[in-house]
This record gives sequence, C-alpha cells and structure tokens, in this order.
Amino acid sequence: MKAVADWSLRFLFVAAALWVLWWILGKVWVGVLPVILALIVSTVLWPVVAFLRRKRVPAALATVITLLFAFGLVGGVISALAPSVASQSQEIFDQASEGIGQVQDWLDGPPLNLEAAQVESYVDQGIDWLREQSTQAAGYVASGVGAVGSALVTLAMVLVLTFFFLKDGPDFLPWLRRTAGRTAGRHLTEALTRVWNTLGGFIRTQAIVSAADAVLIGIGLLILQVPLALALAVLTFFGGFIPIVGAFIAGGLAILVALVTQGFTTAVWVLLLVLAVQQIEGNVLQPMLQGRSMQMHPGVILLAVAGGGTLFGIVGAFLAVPVAASVVVLLRYLSEQVDLRTGDLHTEDLAVTTPEGAVAAARAEHAAPLYRAMAAREEQQEERTIQEATTEERRRIRLPGLRRRGATRATGAGTSGERTSTDDEQDSPAR
Repeated sequence: MKAVADWSLRFLFVAAALWVLWWILGKVWVGVLPVILALIVSTVLWPVVAFLRRKRVPAALATVITLLFAFGLVGGVISALAPSVASQSQEIFDQASEGIGQVQDWLDGPPLNLEAAQVESYVDQGIDWLREQSTQAAGYVASGVGAVGSALVTLAMVLVLTFFFLKDGPDFLPWLRRTAGRTAGRHLTEALTRVWNTLGGFIRTQAIVSAADAVLIGIGLLILQVPLALALAVLTFFGGFIPIVGAFIAGGLAILVALVTQGFTTAVWVLLLVLAVQQIEGNVLQPMLQGRSMQMHPGVILLAVAGGGTLFGIVGAFLAVPVAASVVVLLRYLSEQVDLRTGDLHTEDLAVTTPEGAVAAARAEHAAPLYRAMAAREEQQEERTIQEATTEERRRIRLPGLRRRGATRATGAGTSGERTSTDDEQDSPAR
C-alpha cells in the first residue's frame, strides 16, 4: 500500500502538471498554431531554399523565390480545377436526386421489402435533420465571419513566420546554444535537429505517397468516366496527409460520386480501385520510402488522429501524426541518454546528426562509471537498510521469548541452589 500510495502521488503530480500545461496551451493556442503550421510548411520548402542558397543566392531572395513558386503551384492547381468543378457540380446534384429515387425503389424491393410509408418516413426525418442543421448554420453566420477573419489572420501569420523560418532558420540553433548554455544547448541541438529531420521526412514522404495515390486513383476515375475525377484526385492528395482517416474519407467520397452518377457497377469498380491503391501504399510505398525510425504502429496513428480530430477538429487531425512523431523522437533521445549513462549503450552504436550531439553522447558515456558507482552505492545502502530492518524485526520478535526463557532459567537455578545448600547443611554434621 505504501508503494501504491507513492506512485499514486507521483501520478497526481504529473496529471496536475499536464493539466496546467494543457490550460496554458489553450490560452496561447492562437499563437502556437501558426508556429506549428509554419514549421510544417518550412520543412516542405526548405530543400528548395537550401538549393538556392548553395547557388550563392541571398537568403532573403531565395526565400521569396521559393514562396512565390509555392503560391504559383497551388494557385495553378486551383485555377485548373475550378472550371471543371463549377461545370459538373450541377450535373452531380441532379443525378444525386435521381440516385435517391433509385435507392428508394431498391429499398421497396427485395430483399428488404420496406414499405413506401417507412421509406418516406426515413426520408422526411433526414430532410428535417438537414433543415435543423441549416438553421443552426444560419445562426452561426456571424461567428462564421469571425472565424473566417481569424483564419485569414492565422494564414498571414503562417506566411510571415514561414518567411523568417526559411530565411533565418540556420541561425536558430547557434542562438539557442548561446542562450541555454553549452550542456543544455548540445542536447537541444541534437534533439531538435532530429525532430526537424523526422518532421521533414514525414511530410515529404506523405506528400510523395499522397501524390502517388492521387495519380493512380485519378487515372482510374478518368478511365471509368467518373465526373470530377481531377477534383477527387486532388482531394485524395490532401487527404493523404491525414493517415488512415483521410484516405478513407476521400475514397468514400469517390465511391459515392460514382454511385450517384454512374451506377452500382461503376461504384464497385471504384471501391476495388481504392482498395488496390491502399494496398500498394501500405505494402510497397510506405515501407520503401519511410525508414524504420519513421514508422509507428497503425493503432498509435489511429488514436493520435482520433484524439487530435476530437480536440481540435480538422487541424488537430492533420497535426496529430507529426506531433506524435516528434514526441516519439524526443522519447527515443531521452532513452539513449539513459542507456549511455547506464553503460547499456555506446557512442559507436548511435547515429548522431550533429557534432554537438556527438559531444553530448561522449560526455554521457564518459559519465557512465560514475552513474554505475552511484547506483551500486545506492543499491548497497538499500541492502544494508533492509538487513538492518530485518535484524531489528527478528530481534524484536525473539526478545520476548528470550526474556521468558531467561526468567524460567533464573527461577530453576534459584531452586536448585536452595536444594543444594539444604543438602549441604544436612550432610555437614555427618562429615
């Protein structure tokens, strides 16, 4: 019970600290979100900036050129897709109405054989639900305007921060080492560099995998003559940045559009296409493009996406996996430092990314004998304490018995002595 109480108290302290951290994060989330988004965008654009800087292009000019190129690329994709979406959206809406009628006829027939009244009742309930949602949406117009304004402010902050991250990023770690000190600066340099590499590798890998999914699914939709094939392919690309959930939603939308516009057979083919592309992604692309250090268990990814989506919506679902991957990298670094100090790991077994990380690892390994001596001394002290406590407990238990036996022996000795003196007295005259 003492051990349970100790650990329960530690748990309460940790939970209280996490709650305070969560409260602070909620208060400053407006400023933290642009920083996180800017870091993610910077990891994607940094290779271009680094290439230009190696070509003797000034840092500010290289950053401006990269941002303009990114804006042009995104704007070109949206401009290319807008006409097709605008021209085919009305057609899809009309065919959706016909599809609803076909679904109603299918429900009336075998094997369900639902009565028309029941089907109409379900349809009316769905219409009422849509009306309620529309009423609520109309009530949120004012707040929606505020949300749009907040989104624009966030976007502007992301652009400004991205510019400074790309322009002055290489100067951040030296400043951090000067501010935090040599010892802490070495650890922060190595750990943050690993986080940056992991984050950049994850985003670029997801971009490549999502692009492959979008191309394959887009080609399949074009062959099957599904409307909005290009728009659905772009949606598949962006959905790929939300692992598991994004691919599921994008694929489901493609199947729904095929069902409404082309019929049940085409929808089945689209389903098979989506499943085949997902199998290629999971069994070929992901293992080939991502290293072992980048892989996380699908259960962890799903829980991270679900938790992030529940707490912060779409933004949380998008940021869940990068944040989880960064936390995993930090935990691995801490584990390496512990293993170096205990002697279970050596510097030649590590793959450090910075010279400061190599120095920190060497110092940790050099301190291993001291930590082992301290651990051995603590272990000896603990064993000595246990032995003393055990000896005291045994003495306390045996002492009453010894006292009783001592009293008995003393009584017996006194009686024997009396008898001996009496016999001597009786024998003395005879002598």
